[in-house]
Formats: sequence, structure tokens, C-alpha cells
Amino acid sequence: MGSKVKAEHDCASNGTGRMHCVEWRDMEKCAAEWDSLAARAAEANPFFESWYLLASLRHLPRTRMVKILCFERDGELAGLLPVVRSSRYYRWPLPHISSWLHENCFCGVPLVATGAEQAFWQALLRWTDRNPGGALFLHMRGMVLGGPLHEALGAVATETPRQVEVVHAETRAMLASTLSPEAYLETSLSGKKRKELRRQTSRLAEQGTLRVERRTDAADVGEWCTHFLRLERSGWKGRSGSALASAECTSALFRDSLGAAAARGRLERLSLTLDGRPIAMLATFLTPPGAFSFKTAFDEDFSRFSPGVLLQRENLQILARRDIEWSDSCAAANHPMIDRLWRERRRIGYVSIAIGSALRRAAFRRLVRAETGRSPVKVV
Repeated sequence: MGSKVKAEHDCASNGTGRMHCVEWRDMEKCAAEWDSLAARAAEANPFFESWYLLASLRHLPRTRMVKILCFERDGELAGLLPVVRSSRYYRWPLPHISSWLHENCFCGVPLVATGAEQAFWQALLRWTDRNPGGALFLHMRGMVLGGPLHEALGAVATETPRQVEVVHAETRAMLASTLSPEAYLETSLSGKKRKELRRQTSRLAEQGTLRVERRTDAADVGEWCTHFLRLERSGWKGRSGSALASAECTSALFRDSLGAAAARGRLERLSLTLDGRPIAMLATFLTPPGAFSFKTAFDEDFSRFSPGVLLQRENLQILARRDIEWSDSCAAANHPMIDRLWRERRRIGYVSIAIGSALRRAAFRRLVRAETGRSPVKVV
């Protein structure tokens, strides 16, 4: 990879691999190698795959300062993480290095090849120690707590030793079961609620021809995106200005990323239509052995029929896929709808890590103590 991408002068290496920092635009020529890394990743994260991360960086504002940390081992790309240097830590004026996420990026786990997890963290921390600049610490956002990368970080931190703290954690709904779709629905919802869903389906079918469409091909993706953007904007997200179509940059990100995902066989499009008109839609990124429910929308004119819930009932069919073991809802914690239907939970954390000199680490200890209170949660 080093011959393809011009790296900055700051790099760190030893016998287990080499970490170097590159401009994100230089990574556009490495999509094939990047895709190969994603295929053998220890932990799935579509939001850091080439087709999504590059679309984000191309279309979203203020991405000029984002860099890509690339970990090479045995001459091939074995790890990748987008980072940015910031002078503010949320509302405090504390300079730090952070993994780069945006509001439509629902996972911050580094993309790392299976078997390279600890070597990746060793190289990353070596790089931050040597290139801290004005940063007081490293902040990893959106980490899956208890996942392979988080556990590898804990092991490396114990060996160093190095202070690593979970400064914030939350849970969100996920789907992970060996039950059939029908059996899972029966265990999740009461008989009364299942009867109500059947009644709503019957009443909705009286309004016209009701169909469920599930597609994993790349045909007509642009048209599907147009319908989705219009549907989402017609509801409360449009009124609040948070719909994807409310800004040209997020609309372009949605179109480009879904088109690229579909071309790679990484997208499932699920639609509930009435007389051919979509009234509920869901885009899911397929990242075997997992999946991520990226975006969903429904027509609020049909709210009395609960089209979003009816669509999620159909979405339980993902349990029948042999290549998918779990699905991340990408929903906010305590979501009123999906939390009732999907019974498993995934813990997502924000992790801060000490870097650099002894003086810098001493300052970090005081900062973490102030942030987490008297009983900080240690990663071991």
C-alpha cells in the first residue's frame, strides 16, 4: 500500500506493523485494498468502509482536516481509522485527537483485520505518543463495548500500562437470535399486540393493494433513494430540519453510499407499498456476519396503521439469512418502538486514552477524574 499512497512524515512502526497518516483523498485510489480489509475485518463497521466513509468525506462540510490512519502488516492494509485533531472536547477547550464520526455515522470501531487487533492498537498508541501535537489524549467515539477491538485495547492497555477509561456508555437495541422470525415475534410481543398488528394489516390492505418488497440488487437504487428522501422529509424530520433531504450534502451522501453499497451487494432495501406507493422504507447495510439498520421512514398519514412497526415485523426475516447472525438497530437508546420489538442490547461507549509523556498522562488522569466522578470505569 505504501507505494500507492503518499504518507505524511509522521509514522510509527516496529516488527509487528507500521502505522502512517495520509490525506483522505489519497485513499480514493485504494478502494480495492480497502474493500479487501473490510472483508476480513475482526469487527464489522460499514461506516468506515470505503463506499461510506469516502462518500461522507466528499459530501459533508469541514472534512479538510480529517486524516486516515493506515496500519500495514506484511505489506498489506490491516487497519484503518479516520481521525481529526480538535481544540475542543465537546463544550470544554481541551485539545485532543479523536476518531472522526458524524451524525449519520453510527459506529466508530476501527476497521481492523482479524488477528491484527492488538498489533493495530500498539501501532496506533505508538503513533499518538510520538505525534501528540497539542493533544492531551486520544478519544475513541462509538466503540462497541465488549467487542473484539475493545477487548484488544484493554489487553494492550494492561500490558503497557496505560490509562484507558470509558467516559460515557449507552445501550441500543439489536437483533441476535437463533429463533425463526415467527418465533421471535411471539416472544417479543404479547398475543394482544400481535393480534393488533394483524388487525392493522387487514385495515391497511382495505385501502388498496398492500405489498412488501425486499431487494438486494443494484437496479433502480436511485429511484428508491428518491422515494425514501421524499418520504422522510414529509414527516417530523422534515419539519425539524433533520431529514437527509433537508441539506444537499446529506442527500448526496445517502444517494452515493447506497448506490455504492448496492453495487457491492451490501445493501438490503425493504419497502411497504400501498398501490405501488411506498408508505414505509428501510435501508439496511449487510456486513456478514452482521447487519446495520441504517435509515427508516414512514408515511405519517397512515400512522393509525403503524406502517413502521409493520415494516419491522417484515424485517425480522433477516433472522432467516444464514450469513447474518445479528443486526444493529443504529437507533437511539431507549427508542420507544424498536426497543419493544428487538430484545437484545448492544453497549456503545466513548473511550478516552492516555498518550504521550508522563506530564501529559498526569493531566489526563485529572481530566478523567473530573469527567467521570470519583468512581471512573476502568477498561481491563
